[in-house]
Amino acid sequence: MHNQRYKGNVQNKHSQLKRYLQETLGIEVNPTAWHGGRSMPFFLRNLYTFLEIQLVEVCCLLMLDRSEQEQSSATVRKHMNLVLSKWNGEVVYVRGRVSAYNRKRLIEHKVPFLVAGNQMYLPFLGIDLREHFKKIRAKVEKFSPSTQALVIRILLGGNIDRIATPAEMAQCLGYSPMTMTRAFNELESVGLGKISTTGRERHLKFIKPVKDIWKEAQPFLRSPVKKAVQIAPMDFEPLWPRAGLTALSYYSMLVEPANPAFALSKKDWKSLEQIRHVVNLPHKESGALEIEVWDYAPTLFARDKLVDRLSLYLSLKQNKNERVETALEEMMKDQQW
Repeated sequence: MHNQRYKGNVQNKHSQLKRYLQETLGIEVNPTAWHGGRSMPFFLRNLYTFLEIQLVEVCCLLMLDRSEQEQSSATVRKHMNLVLSKWNGEVVYVRGRVSAYNRKRLIEHKVPFLVAGNQMYLPFLGIDLREHFKKIRAKVEKFSPSTQALVIRILLGGNIDRIATPAEMAQCLGYSPMTMTRAFNELESVGLGKISTTGRERHLKFIKPVKDIWKEAQPFLRSPVKKAVQIAPMDFEPLWPRAGLTALSYYSMLVEPANPAFALSKKDWKSLEQIRHVVNLPHKESGALEIEVWDYAPTLFARDKLVDRLSLYLSLKQNKNERVETALEEMMKDQQW
């Protein structure tokens, strides 16, 4: 009878957990038993049920607290460290109820945890959901690449009156709905967008004119260029979007540079290195190609084999050459808002 009641409680906790993650993050999870738990000390096996799950693209191990008495945050942290010696990934503490004091202390000890239906603290995913699902967000210094891609997409689309959802933007930009949810949160936290919820679906709407959004977003936007490399000429005609001063020469009266510059996403650059024989050069040589590896895919917004004006501006705005500054001003004057 005791075993049946215990199995029923575990299954009930599984169901609550799955439903909570579905309602809050919009993802399906299928927890499975962690066989590595057999190598854990007996007292840990007695205290916790260990389950493996996949959260977005992160492999996590759940520590389901089975004890009736609440443990201190320091104790949980100590137990988690023991588990981390056998588990190569993220560990999340799970309990049915946690006092307000202990929740605060768990956060102070950097312990990721879930209290189904009440609170979720997953710092490795940038998530902190409190009671009634109110977001407590850290100050945003710079937008993440996915948030910046979302801003560029909205600004270039021009129609800011329409309402967007994470799923819609995820499909449009090639990110996961979870990533777009975090992007929505970043925009709302700096006052650039307004989020509303209908049922389980979140909606984002921009509340200011496009030109104002571009201006107010400047402190949070960064150059999309992760790195720039010089490579020897390829044995084929590059079809990648032109970038850097090469693109700027098409958008303005700037003279086209001798060495063409192109933009690739990190994924496309990695594929190029794997498929083709890429010769990296230590410095510019005659006929060399300059490759800019971007944090988001430049092809998302490229037109006529040119990177978009907004991303190009962000990639060159730190260039203090007067000719470049004048060309950027000229280009942005022609931007259709």
